[in-house]
Amino acid sequence: MADIKFLELLSKDYPNIKAATAEIINLSAILALPKGTEYFLSDLHGEHEAFVHMLKSASGTIKSKIDEHYGGILSESDREDLAALIYNPQAELARRKKSEPDFDKWCMTVIYRLVTICKSVSTKYTRSKVRRRLPKYLDYAMDELLHADDEENRARYYSAIINTVVESGIAEDFISSMAEIISNLAVDHLHIIGDIFDRGAHPDTILDYLMDYHDVDFQWGNHDIVWMGAATGNWACIANILRMNISYNNFDMLEIGYGINLRPLASFAEKVYGNDPCEFFQPHILERNQYDPIEEPLAAKMHKAIAVCQFKVEGQRIMAHPEYGLENRLILDKINWEDGTVEIDGNTWELRDRNLPTVDPENPYELTAEEREVMNSLEASILNSEKLQRHIRFLYSHGALYKKINGNLLYHGCIPMTEDGEFEEVAINGERFAGKALMDYLDSEVRKAYFSPSESGESGRMGDLMWYLWLGGNSPLFGKAKMTTFERLFIADKASHKEQTRPYYKLIKERGPCEKILREFGLDPTRSKILNGHVPVKIKDGESPIKGGGLLYVIDGGISKAYQKQTGIAGYTFIFNSRFMALAQHKPYEPLQPDGTQVFHSPEVKTVEVLPDRMLVIDTDQGIELTEQVDNMKQLVQAYRKGLLKEKY
Repeated sequence: MADIKFLELLSKDYPNIKAATAEIINLSAILALPKGTEYFLSDLHGEHEAFVHMLKSASGTIKSKIDEHYGGILSESDREDLAALIYNPQAELARRKKSEPDFDKWCMTVIYRLVTICKSVSTKYTRSKVRRRLPKYLDYAMDELLHADDEENRARYYSAIINTVVESGIAEDFISSMAEIISNLAVDHLHIIGDIFDRGAHPDTILDYLMDYHDVDFQWGNHDIVWMGAATGNWACIANILRMNISYNNFDMLEIGYGINLRPLASFAEKVYGNDPCEFFQPHILERNQYDPIEEPLAAKMHKAIAVCQFKVEGQRIMAHPEYGLENRLILDKINWEDGTVEIDGNTWELRDRNLPTVDPENPYELTAEEREVMNSLEASILNSEKLQRHIRFLYSHGALYKKINGNLLYHGCIPMTEDGEFEEVAINGERFAGKALMDYLDSEVRKAYFSPSESGESGRMGDLMWYLWLGGNSPLFGKAKMTTFERLFIADKASHKEQTRPYYKLIKERGPCEKILREFGLDPTRSKILNGHVPVKIKDGESPIKGGGLLYVIDGGISKAYQKQTGIAGYTFIFNSRFMALAQHKPYEPLQPDGTQVFHSPEVKTVEVLPDRMLVIDTDQGIELTEQVDNMKQLVQAYRKGLLKEKY
């Protein structure tokens, strides 16, 4: 018999035998269902439109369902139009209102078709779960359409409901909601394996979308962790996130999305670099700002100003943390001001930009009084950005450095390893950790740095650990020997730009190290996989995302436009349903055209493993939890029957 106190608490929700038995029946039914479909994506980098399309299309699954049900009935063009309606209902409805001679009739037809597809994607769920995902006020009509199975009366019943929907003037809302439900049901659980932020224009829009999503988790990437550090007020992290996003012209996101006041930085940059063209600091224009356009010359000056601040405050953090082993990144004091060169790792390089008026050769890492004012202002703006802080708390509540789920191991970067394949011991806060213990300790310390700094083992400024995880040589989120930001900005010779990857990336090409990692995290290599992001897979150069003899999948395929020239594709989705595991390879997303049309490319889906038996909910991690709940409910029933607890009605 379970602890009676626990059963007393349980009895508050299930006050009698009938209530408890009903829950046992419900949970047992769920356990017998097929496992829901999991989707794994990585390295979104602010590409909100492409990401939302991937979700709404379920990476090609919805088009497959349309072909399955309407392949011999509708033309390919009509099937593509139905898919477009599900992917972007607002745009397709607007287009159809202009082009359809009888819009109401068209609405009736597509509602019938949407009901068919919705039924198809809902077969893995109980009726109660489907009902919970239906929109308020429209749920009754949708539920009836989805579950009216009497063949004799269905046509008449459908017609009555759909005619009423159209006659009541809510057809567009109904169609949009039905399209949303189809996409919603096609993906049971979403895993984001790092890097929501930077490069692309709107990570804020992605997070707004995900905060309303039904089931999502995150494995933090280095681009996420540096924003998490910035949210603590850490200047090194703040300088990094602003430099990156100014360099990609993301002013709408910074100032409009998150309300970060960049005026002090702009005024300072204009004053210091007024006559400097800052030609090597021109922003990368992937998208134009709609609400806060900044002229490119000013953006370049702001980029240079915040970059210099970054190198100064990073130098201060390096000297404060000798245990980080980053002394080779102290560069400003290695500049030869007379001949315009800099010495880095024993090599002398010519500087292509020598105008650094705020750097004191005698004390190069000291901020000027004006730079301190700018950094103070930026810190205050970030700490008081309600939306940014809300997004960061969401990343904490739904995220971690790694995750084990349904036999698979998820993490963004790497597990630090030595050349001979052993787990690298990393010194953090005076202690040494390796493998799983390192990941667990870092996860704990990152949370303390944000929520309870007084309990953290970190010395120096709060958020320094997040800054180290952003670029440290033994950081499991970075995985490279050094980050060559200074070199890329100030040195023309590209030989200085190379960032050497850690041994992990060579080791995972073989099966043995991948098996070692899985065992370290308590997983069985004969049944488990590693899902990994961070390093774009250069398909065009012949690279494969499949490593370790099929044990590890690198699913960073270049959703970000900034990477697509390197990869040759536009991202991956890893799909794990009840029957198989598959890898979807995406083509570049094409935005809505001025005439209201949109071209959607179906991804190339490759099955990488077929399960020997169909996987049911009882076979999953959720199944373990539900089985335990069933046992608890049975003990509650037993307590009622023995009179240990009194039933209430």
